[in-house]
Amino acid sequence: MQDAEKDIAAFELPLVKAVFRDVTPLNVSRSAARAAASVTRTVLTGLIDGALRAAAEESRKKLLPRDLVTAVDRDVELEVGAAWYHHSPTFKGLTGVVHDAEGAVVEAPGRGGSPKLSAVVGAHRFEGGIRKLLRERGTGAVPEMVRELDGIASVFLTDLARDAARVAREGGVGRFGSVALVVPGELSDPLPVSDPARVSEPARVSDPARVSDPAPVSPARSTRTGDGRTIDRDDVLAATMIQLFGGVRQRAVAAVREATETAQ
Repeated sequence: MQDAEKDIAAFELPLVKAVFRDVTPLNVSRSAARAAASVTRTVLTGLIDGALRAAAEESRKKLLPRDLVTAVDRDVELEVGAAWYHHSPTFKGLTGVVHDAEGAVVEAPGRGGSPKLSAVVGAHRFEGGIRKLLRERGTGAVPEMVRELDGIASVFLTDLARDAARVAREGGVGRFGSVALVVPGELSDPLPVSDPARVSEPARVSDPARVSDPAPVSPARSTRTGDGRTIDRDDVLAATMIQLFGGVRQRAVAAVREATETAQ
């Protein structure tokens, strides 16, 4: 099975497009959906591999939720979909106290009360894809672990879709301006990034020494040529540059290129 077909097998394009519809009325091209599926697959594979290493230290193959916590703690590049942590019993307490714009403490959402994020409500949609990824890596997981991976995948993909939509709407220029991230082995053309701070400053760093120096940032023109009504592959690539950093970002960008070029 080709890599592009694997991406679709793990994260089916209709489900990926459904996530985009949750956050934007813009059209989503097939190449954009393939790109988003590929990026999500890359991130989830990294999480599973990190959890596998943690489980191997205890001579286990079946993954437990604590293996996921260990994987994220050891590799800050994999700390994505942090909004899921507030809904997760596994990650409870790891995000610290959250304050709103006025400084008031934001309580973690409970089972009832205010509506949850659409990504959390629809998190179950990727359970089949998560199980396929686990089988590909030669492992299994308890239901609670599948739920955690499912939730992270859904929230991450929602964040990716939201940023891709903003890039498409704004023609590559967000309220923080346009920047180019120059990283060896990554995209050679400048890509618009709405918030450069989000690239070099992860939400929580357990060990700052493990984080490489942030990529140099320089002013750049917007390279987007679309009409602003359709999200395309390059918009997803720009969103990937916002959401990820370091080695996982390089792997995700390379995977997008392979998946979308193979499909052409």
